[in-house]
Amino acid sequence: MSARIATVTLVVPDYDAAIGFYCGALGFDLLEDTLLSQAKRWVRVAPKGGGTALLLARADGAVQATAIGAQAGGRVAFFLETDDFARDHKAFMSAGVEFLETPRREAYGVVAVFADPFGNRWDLIQPGGGESGQISGM
Repeated sequence: MSARIATVTLVVPDYDAAIGFYCGALGFDLLEDTLLSQAKRWVRVAPKGGGTALLLARADGAVQATAIGAQAGGRVAFFLETDDFARDHKAFMSAGVEFLETPRREAYGVVAVFADPFGNRWDLIQPGGGESGQISGM
């Protein structure tokens, strides 16, 4: 059997605001935006180059609204891998993305935590060895 996680739901307060952030600031591709009813859309975005898509699901009701920005209980919920940390970190900063820390080198790569406008925490990470020294381009 061959299997993969194709799509993950991300509860958001507003479809258009979420599309604006993920496709604007982060440069994701808008894969689909289909009107299902007056109140519901099927909106999928994914990083350029493919990978797992996010289903941007507008919160419906109080229970779902409380999950916005807290889907992982305050932990980093999403891990965005890049082949050029310095390039993407600079581009995200220029686009107004809020980084919660300065970039650091770990055994698994170069990483920094950022938050989306809804409170979800993300790692921007360039996998690789944890050599000491200055982070290229930072």
